[in-house]
Amino acid sequence: MPPIDPDLFAGLEGRQDEGRPAVVTVADAPDPAAWAARHHDALYRVVAAQGAVLVRGLELSDAAGAAAVLKVLGSDLMSEREAFAPRWTYEDRIYSSSKWPPNQPMCMHHELSYAVEFPATMAFACLSAPATGGATALADAGRVLEQLPADLVERFEREGWLLTRSYNDEIGVPWEEAFGTADRSEVERYCAANDISFTWHGRELRTSQRRPAVLRHPADGRRLWFNQIAFLNQWTMAPEVREYLVDVYGTEGLPFNTSFGDGGEVTEDVVALINKVYDSVTVAEPWRPGDVLLVDNLRMAHSRLPYEGAREVLVAMADPTTRSV
Repeated sequence: MPPIDPDLFAGLEGRQDEGRPAVVTVADAPDPAAWAARHHDALYRVVAAQGAVLVRGLELSDAAGAAAVLKVLGSDLMSEREAFAPRWTYEDRIYSSSKWPPNQPMCMHHELSYAVEFPATMAFACLSAPATGGATALADAGRVLEQLPADLVERFEREGWLLTRSYNDEIGVPWEEAFGTADRSEVERYCAANDISFTWHGRELRTSQRRPAVLRHPADGRRLWFNQIAFLNQWTMAPEVREYLVDVYGTEGLPFNTSFGDGGEVTEDVVALINKVYDSVTVAEPWRPGDVLLVDNLRMAHSRLPYEGAREVLVAMADPTTRSV
């Protein structure tokens, strides 16, 4: 791997083992998009070495400027399908961060790890940092895999994991929004092409899809814990929310849930164990206005910490990668 440019990134600070991602501080960038274009390859070398890089000092002040930087850094952007939480669209393929209750953590996950096509790269830009909390934290998926119990990994690696979803007009994301169409036949074609089983219950759509829990990084072959088993499980919901939803809709009607690949229950203690391992390898750097974060979506899981105050973060999903079905 070529070395990181010593003169360009003389200000490179921070390492994952110090509890924070690699940080590049920019001293002078009157045109942030031009700076990003000029240093695109060098930034990706940092990502290849570290898994992520935070660029600080670009002084982004509006959505148009932030979107321009994200488009430069993620040259092959993808549209989101199968969203599990609402987003706003700033412009084509430039989104807000997922809308999730500010007082609840958004647990560690790899973006669209349940989809056939997922982004290899995630790019974030912060316009407004919250008063407290709200960091986009990171966890190395290889280290997570190494620290999980071998028997648990072996079962998930053998069986995969199963995601079940229920789309309706009252909870979660409506299927029209998740699939980007109000045409049922188009949704059915998408499901058939992406190895998703589906049934209609009036206007309600229920789906299930089995996916691998472990993959190898295409660059170095390293085995990675790549899934959303813990995040999209019923036991990650706030207890009062889960109890209400189960009481009203039943377990099968939950907006999302996960299980072992054979349908066996992923119990509360397993979810807690996975999240404990994530916590043990998590690194985080508080957002500052104007920050840009570039992440290898395969190598690094990401989360969002609870926060107070206004928080505006733009998101782009880049480098679409397709797994075989």
